[in-house]
Amino acid sequence: MPLIAIDVIRGHYDPTQLRTLMDAVQDAVVSAFEVPATDRYQILTQHEPFELVALDTGLGIERTEGLVMVRVTSKARPDDAKTALYRTLADTLHERVGVARSDLVVSIVDNGDADWSFGHGVAQFVTGELG
Repeated sequence: MPLIAIDVIRGHYDPTQLRTLMDAVQDAVVSAFEVPATDRYQILTQHEPFELVALDTGLGIERTEGLVMVRVTSKARPDDAKTALYRTLADTLHERVGVARSDLVVSIVDNGDADWSFGHGVAQFVTGELG
C-alpha cells in the first residue's frame, strides 16, 4: 500500500540497475513495514543533474551523481518500523545496486485511511474492502 516515489539522476543507472533498484526498494518496504509483496505502487523519475539537489544539511555528507531520493507515502507506521526501513534501504540498495549509503535520502509522509483510493472512485480502507 505505500506509494513509493524514487528520484535519480538521468543516465547514472542503466535500465537493469533501475529495475533492480525498484525491486530492492520494494523488498525493503515489505520487510520493514510488513506489507504483502503484492502491495507495490512505485514511480521512478529520472532528472537532469541540475534538477535534483540534495545538500548535506550540515552533517558533512558528500553526495555523488548516484543520488537516490525515496519518498514513501503510507499510513502511519511506528518509529521503529521507519528506522528499520532507513537501515534496510541503505543496506539493500548498497548491496544490490552499489548505491553509496551517503547517496540515499528518504522521506516518509504519513496519511490516513481516507487518503487512499485504489480504483473505482472508492476509499477501500474506509469502506472496509481493505483492512
